[in-house]
Amino acid sequence: MLALNDASRARVLVPAVRARLDAVATVLPVSPRGGFLDDPAVAAALPEVDVLLTGWGCPKITPEVLDAAPKLQAILHAAGSVKSIVDPSAFDRGIQVSSAAFANALPVAEFTVAAIVLSGKRAFRLAAQYRIERSKADPHGMPGSYGTTVGLLGASRIARLVADRLRTYDLKVLISDPYLNADEAAGLGAELVSNDELFRRSDILSVHAPLLPETVGLVDAHLLGLLKDGSVVINTARGKIIDAAALERECVSGRLDAVLDVTDPEPLPADSPLLDLPNVFITPHVAGAVGNEIARLGELAVSELEHLAAGRPLQHAISPTEIARLA
Repeated sequence: MLALNDASRARVLVPAVRARLDAVATVLPVSPRGGFLDDPAVAAALPEVDVLLTGWGCPKITPEVLDAAPKLQAILHAAGSVKSIVDPSAFDRGIQVSSAAFANALPVAEFTVAAIVLSGKRAFRLAAQYRIERSKADPHGMPGSYGTTVGLLGASRIARLVADRLRTYDLKVLISDPYLNADEAAGLGAELVSNDELFRRSDILSVHAPLLPETVGLVDAHLLGLLKDGSVVINTARGKIIDAAALERECVSGRLDAVLDVTDPEPLPADSPLLDLPNVFITPHVAGAVGNEIARLGELAVSELEHLAAGRPLQHAISPTEIARLA
């Protein structure tokens, strides 16, 4: 049974991916529009469902829904986090859960690496000055990328992809994460440090922590104050992880540059000073999968279904312990 809204279905299950899906499974002609049990046709079909292929717009999969689907073997999510959708009791019932978060992480990592490279040359600030002053800005007072220290706050899927891609650059990579040990960090080509040391030593600081109650405002005035003058803060995670007022003060003063794909609030109010600062580059939450990149989500979910049908283990399974740390 497909459980994702109509708007995303065509983008996630493009024709080639839908053909693979139809080749490996019988897709039921019913799909929840509200709750799974609200539509009699959907409720009547649940007892025969082996797999739920979920995505954006999927209703909550409650214990009652699980009771109504006794044959359910797997929930394959063609989107990112499953935390708000899948009741934890699914794991107790032996139901496998998979997420396409990796497919969404790829474009974010690519965007972040591009932002790091351009930030090393302070290209965003120089471009803004060029546009405002209508004359070529002088790049000679700016740092370059060679030997730059990049700090990754969090060892998420995205951060790991970023670290892997940065191996080919002449950069020093630091990483901070409470669930990472020094050997694991070294395996990523990075040095494990504390949050304070991360901010104190980084020339470019990229945020990759999940948004959880304990990470709201994690990047506060204290940590931002540890950054060297002229450092760059990149945020492709969630706006609320950074103390918005503290970041605004640092950027308005000109002490720090920022590359923000996410903000708090999102979008920013029209009178936000960040929108007019030459040292702040803002994009409208485009780092994740957009346009034809969304098809990757469907490809991953259908690939997981193919593994399941062939009796092979899922490649992107979510464990009960892991889900507690996910956003």
